Amino acid sequence: MTAVTHTIRNGVDTGAMFATLDLIKAQPELASFQFRASNRWLGGAHNRSTIKGFYAAGGEDATRTEAFELDAGEPAILLGTDTGPNPAEYLLHALAACPTTSIVYVAAARKVELLSVESTLTGDMDVRGALGVDDEPRNGFERIGVSFRVTGNAPAEKLREVVERATQRSAVYDMVTNGVPVAVEVATD
Repeated sequence: MTAVTHTIRNGVDTGAMFATLDLIKAQPELASFQFRASNRWLGGAHNRSTIKGFYAAGGEDATRTEAFELDAGEPAILLGTDTGPNPAEYLLHALAACPTTSIVYVAAARKVELLSVESTLTGDMDVRGALGVDDEPRNGFERIGVSFRVTGNAPAEKLREVVERATQRSAVYDMVTNGVPVAVEVATD
């Protein structure tokens, strides 16, 4: 067991973090989570996802009192009206947010105080595949580029190690780079 010392580093309670890790090591069944989202079409390219409940640590989580609502759309050039970022842009957001959170946690665990973490992501896509006008290009991104700029109270090499470790532990980075099986069901009325 890790000795629990409550230190707030990078906004993270490291004592709670290490206690959580120890608990999951001792009771691996607590590591089973299920995240959920529901989506509704609102017209044209506009749709809205609602995210609230999830399953965690052996039961349904009830800590969220309000649902998150995320609107998606398409830019005018793709027949939308800019009602929100398009789904590919949300993927870039997820791919930025997850490693960023991992960087903060890894740095906190390694006693690195961060001053800033910024990232820029680019996703290159030939939309002919998604639009069905050419079977040659894939439907999604052909390449994604991620650039991090991290500053903190550690040498550059240590900051690079934090980013490398965080990338190895990022759930979204893993899902994007390794793929994940997706089962699709359809109900009709």
